[in-house]
Amino acid sequence: MRATVERATLPAAEAPRLGRMRAWRRDPWRKPRILSAVTWGYVAWSILPLSVAVLISFNQGRSNASLQGLGLNWWWGDPDLSLFRDPELHAALFQSLRLSVTTMLIAVPMGVAFALGLDRWRGRGSGTANFVMLLSFVMPEIVLGVAMFLVVAHLATFIDLGTPAQVVGLVTYQLSYPVIIVRARLLSIDKEYEEAAMDLGAPPRSAVRRVLLPLLYPAIFASFAIVFADTIDDFVTVRYLSGPATSEPLSVKIYNFSRSSPTPAVNAAATFLLVTTTLVVVIGYLAYRYSSRGERRDDVARFAAQI
Repeated sequence: MRATVERATLPAAEAPRLGRMRAWRRDPWRKPRILSAVTWGYVAWSILPLSVAVLISFNQGRSNASLQGLGLNWWWGDPDLSLFRDPELHAALFQSLRLSVTTMLIAVPMGVAFALGLDRWRGRGSGTANFVMLLSFVMPEIVLGVAMFLVVAHLATFIDLGTPAQVVGLVTYQLSYPVIIVRARLLSIDKEYEEAAMDLGAPPRSAVRRVLLPLLYPAIFASFAIVFADTIDDFVTVRYLSGPATSEPLSVKIYNFSRSSPTPAVNAAATFLLVTTTLVVVIGYLAYRYSSRGERRDDVARFAAQI
C-alpha cells in the first residue's frame, strides 16, 4: 500500500525512468559500464606516465619537466651524453642485450628439458622436485638476489661477480617460466602422438624430437618471449651480482643516473627498454601464431594463457 502511494506521488515522467533504472540494475546480462569505465581509467592511468617519459626522451633541452622542442638529441644527437654515444649508457645497453640473449638461450632449453622430465616423473620425490622448481617462481626476487650473492661470494667463489654471476642468477630465476609454460602445453597434448610414432618404428628419442617438440613450439616461442622480456629490464638480481661498472646493465644505470641530475637520455634508455620488450612480445606472438596455425582461432587469448 505504501509503495503504491509513493508510486502515485511520483511525477508521470519520472516513473518510467525509475522503472527502467531498476530493470537495468536487476538485469544480470546488462553491459558492464561501470567496470568498463574503471578498466579504461586504469589503462589510461598506467599509460599516462609512460607516455610522458617517452615524450621527454625526445626533448631537445636538458629539462625533464618541460618540453623545449622535439628531436633525437638525447638518442644520438648529443656527442657525449646521448644514449648511443655516452660510453656508460652504450656499454650498459649492450650488457642488457647480452644478459637477455644469453639467459634466454640457456634457460629455455633447460626449462623444456626439465618440463619433460617432471611431466614423466611418476616415482617418489616428484612432488618435491615440482615444489623446488616452482620455488624460484614464487620467491621474492630480492631474497633470491641476496641468496645468489652470498652463494657466489662465499661458496661458489670460482664464479666471478659480473656477467658470469649475473647469468647464473638470471637463469636460476627465469628457469621456472619455461617449465610452467611448457608443462601447461603438455597438458593439452595426448600421449597417443608419441605412441603412434613409436608404433610406426620410431625410437623414443626420435618420437620426442620429431613429434613432441614440434607440438611444443608454441610454448617454446612463448617462453623465449617472456624470458627475454623479463630479463632485459631486471634490476634486483643483476644489481646484487654486478661486478665492475662495465657489468651494470641499462636498468642499473637508469637507477644510478636518476639519483643525481638525470638528463632526457635516461628517459631514452627507459624508452628503449619499453620498445624492445614490446617488440619481443610481438615477435613471440607472431612466431606462436605461425607455429600453431591450423588450431583454434583465439590466438591472442591462447598466447596470453601460455605466458
